[in-house]
Amino acid sequence: MTAATATAELLTVPEVMVRLKVGRSKVYDLIRSRRLVSIKIDGARRIPATAVRDFVLGQIEEAA
Repeated sequence: MTAATATAELLTVPEVMVRLKVGRSKVYDLIRSRRLVSIKIDGARRIPATAVRDFVLGQIEEAA
């Protein structure tokens, strides 16, 4: 994995908002409740794209 690939996999909160079609507060609630994995880089919150995918898949499994 190159540095460019790793960076492309990290999403900002607004990007996650668009992908999940939820508001900013909801994204932070998911992070706070540890339902959505995130990291901080110098104070900037970043969410791995795989964490968003895993969250969605988990929600689908719960609903089934």
